[in-house]
Amino acid sequence: MAPTHRTLYAPDNKIQITAKASFADGSERDVTSQVVYEPSNNLLEVTPLGQVTFNKPGETTVLVRFLNRQEPVRLAFVPERVGFAWSPPTTQGMIDTMIFGKLKKLRINPSPVADDTVFMRRAYLDLIGLLPTENEAREFVTDSDPAKRKKLLNRLMEREEFAEFWALKWADLLNVEVRTLDPKGVQLFHGWIRDRIADNTPMDEFARSIISARGSTYTNPAANYFRAIRKPQELAEATAQVFLGRRLQCAQCHNHPFDRWTQGDYYDWASAFAKIDYKVLKNIRRDGLDKHEFNGEQVIYMKTSGSVKNPKTGKAAPARFLSVGQPVAAGYDPLREMAKWMTAPDNPFFARAQANRIWFHLMGRGLVNPIDDFRPTNPATHPVLLDLLATEFIASGYDLRHMIRLITNSATYQLASEPNATNAGDEINYSHAIPRRLSAEQLLDTQAQVADAPLPIRDHPPGTRVVQVANTIKEKRRRSKDDIVDVVLEAFGKPQRLLNCECERSDETTLAQAFQMISGPVLNGLLTDKANRLERLAKADQPAQQKLESLYWTTLSRPPTATELEAGLQHLNKAETTEAKRGRLEDIAWALMNSKEFILRR
Repeated sequence: MAPTHRTLYAPDNKIQITAKASFADGSERDVTSQVVYEPSNNLLEVTPLGQVTFNKPGETTVLVRFLNRQEPVRLAFVPERVGFAWSPPTTQGMIDTMIFGKLKKLRINPSPVADDTVFMRRAYLDLIGLLPTENEAREFVTDSDPAKRKKLLNRLMEREEFAEFWALKWADLLNVEVRTLDPKGVQLFHGWIRDRIADNTPMDEFARSIISARGSTYTNPAANYFRAIRKPQELAEATAQVFLGRRLQCAQCHNHPFDRWTQGDYYDWASAFAKIDYKVLKNIRRDGLDKHEFNGEQVIYMKTSGSVKNPKTGKAAPARFLSVGQPVAAGYDPLREMAKWMTAPDNPFFARAQANRIWFHLMGRGLVNPIDDFRPTNPATHPVLLDLLATEFIASGYDLRHMIRLITNSATYQLASEPNATNAGDEINYSHAIPRRLSAEQLLDTQAQVADAPLPIRDHPPGTRVVQVANTIKEKRRRSKDDIVDVVLEAFGKPQRLLNCECERSDETTLAQAFQMISGPVLNGLLTDKANRLERLAKADQPAQQKLESLYWTTLSRPPTATELEAGLQHLNKAETTEAKRGRLEDIAWALMNSKEFILRR
């Protein structure tokens, strides 16, 4: 292909793509007029002869297909931007060098670094899923130490809430749900994940422990990974997607149309899981008709033989790893060999996939996006940066906290969300922070934190945060009328953990969410709790301004503006009795928790 990537500058909005094919007999032929050109969006048009014309500025990919091969061409069209002057924040390391270097080439100025209140709130939400307390927020803002941001990030990663919040992300991916694991299995597997993150277990060791797990699902909780997914093909797909960032599903029936994997690759990979078997010691089902429900201890073990049949050849597929030429040698445990192969420093998939996943959780978008869909036809926005991050991840000993520290200390992570004239249309190059809604768990936990009142989580002690709950939401048919927290979690997109994909968690905006925020029983219960923060503020012998400022710091991690202070005082000062003051404070707290500033991570 020529070119493989190119940036065009207005008024030059046209470029010719040429294609040349090399054949097995050594011959070459120009196939420009024979290939198929598929643009990924409507930023440009391509003629059958490969003539590209951009319709508007932006960055996109053209997929060029010929026979069973496909190659991406990455193209960008930059407007003139008369008078453009490059004005970046101070760079903090390799991330900023790579991100800002591309922005300069695209004539996009990054937004300035966010102020202390925005950065602080962002860091708390991203690392521990909570807000800073009023005292924490005030102390951070008034701290004059130039290294205070770096120190805050380090402190947050040492808190137990960090392990709980990041365990949630892996529990979603590893199908930690009660129907297949049973209540005890869910608690044990979730606790095992949380403890590994709390101990800062290297992520290669974390992955190896799961893939090579054997024995009782109660005494070796990592073995629950195989309890949740029981068919070799499904295990093969899940393992490739979660740990290697590869979606193999399309190769089950035919060679993958957008990737390198053949049908043979798929079944050879699946055969590595075919020796897994289960000894069900007990299974007391609540629903006798549900064959997918398991309630009792199981033992995971490896049979002496086992394979899957390749439907194309009709023969047993040999256990073979992705991109590896030779099958697993006879006499070796294929999954223990896989665990070693997968996490070896020279593995081409694992480190890049996990570095990209960490980047996604902090930046809101993967360098490869979707984050578990690595393929030549879905190139990274910043391929060199992704390679550098993977190399750094390996060099650090696969240290999760090291990678979080590296990313969050960058100016790129700390940019404000407010766009400027040059970057308002940018959604993929990290020129400004992209506001995103709090997750279902973050929303409820921060509401409870602001109210300083317990969430009514069924079957859990008062004070339990949603992120601490091991199981996912109950199915509607098994949900009681008292499970009002589950109703909110479902409305705000908490996954059922039936898929091994971040895509199962929804970030859509719905009418059901609006109803819950406006008049839902959970938020109303937190606001009207008789022992909550609002009750104490109403009874406190403090000036109204001090009460209002306290509520703003607690809810939005900042003081009220002059306009907000004036409006708030007018509302509060109309109340004469403690009960009336309490009602006015509820009004203000409700309004703040319904504001975009509260609901969005900025």
